[in-house]
Amino acid sequence: MLKKNLAAIVVFLILLIDQVVKIYIKTHFRLGEEVRVFDWFIIHFTENNGMAFGMEFGGKAGKYFLSIFRIIAVAAIGFYINKLARQEETPRGVIVGFAMIMAGAMGNILDSMFYGLVFTESYFDVAHLVSWGEGYAPFLQGRVVDMLWFPMVEGSYPDWLFGGKSFLFFSPVFNIADSAITCGIVYMMIFQRHFFKEEEK
Repeated sequence: MLKKNLAAIVVFLILLIDQVVKIYIKTHFRLGEEVRVFDWFIIHFTENNGMAFGMEFGGKAGKYFLSIFRIIAVAAIGFYINKLARQEETPRGVIVGFAMIMAGAMGNILDSMFYGLVFTESYFDVAHLVSWGEGYAPFLQGRVVDMLWFPMVEGSYPDWLFGGKSFLFFSPVFNIADSAITCGIVYMMIFQRHFFKEEEK
């Protein structure tokens, strides 16, 4: 029970922070508006129809497929967390890692499911809440809100490599849900490898 509660707390806190930040950005920034916090950290409001870090996937049909896939994946992760939580030998860190991944996936699912139904467009003015179903897109077709941008290193490749084209690291704009998924996966790979080796045995 304690491990289930731990998972629930992690999911709730990440979802809360993710949605509060997204709704604030959505209702206070126009699309493309940005605030430079540091030279290497910019709050930049953008939206995407696809996967993490602004990647796209197959138009409207791809959006439906991706949303349904995410819902199934979240259900599977939730089932697996429940199974692991029943086992005494499961480390708390494993529960936390999976809960982070689950919360991140849920955060972006909520955008896709509901933002199009309850928000106006953000192109020319900040979005505002409207009556259910009067927003900019139907169910599962809402766009994911991104705002975190870390353009830390900017430069150019040598002429003999990519023809001297310029590069920017790190160029994708992402959100807290994306961060939770990435951090959860990296954390599990680095600190919980022994658990998966034992599971294989």
